[in-house]
Amino acid sequence: MFNKTASLMLAGLLLNMALATPAYAGPKEKDARFAEKVKQGIARLGTGESARVEVKLRDKTKLKGFVKEAGSDSFTVADAKTGVETRVAYSNTKQIKGHNLSTGAKIAIGLAILAGVLAIFLFFENYG
Repeated sequence: MFNKTASLMLAGLLLNMALATPAYAGPKEKDARFAEKVKQGIARLGTGESARVEVKLRDKTKLKGFVKEAGSDSFTVADAKTGVETRVAYSNTKQIKGHNLSTGAKIAIGLAILAGVLAIFLFFENYG
């Protein structure tokens, strides 16, 4: 009788181990990781009128403007047209889009413009 009970318990434990699902990070951990990514993105973007952003909050509110200041747990978005400032917690952010050019992109645009002006000048110098 003991062997039969032990065999059934062992079979049940093996079945339990075979069908067990791994534990994944819960929503709180995902939100904390996303908030940290938003914080890093804001730090990379910088502050000032050139750091333009569009922010969607968890309550479906949309903000558009520039990052006026960034703190350890929140950042401030100022609307360029109205001047209204809104403090946003990193954890309250659902989506953020930055709209500024990197330094490399600005240099590339400047060089392209310079090359275009030079090409026009050389064209008129030779055929003008």
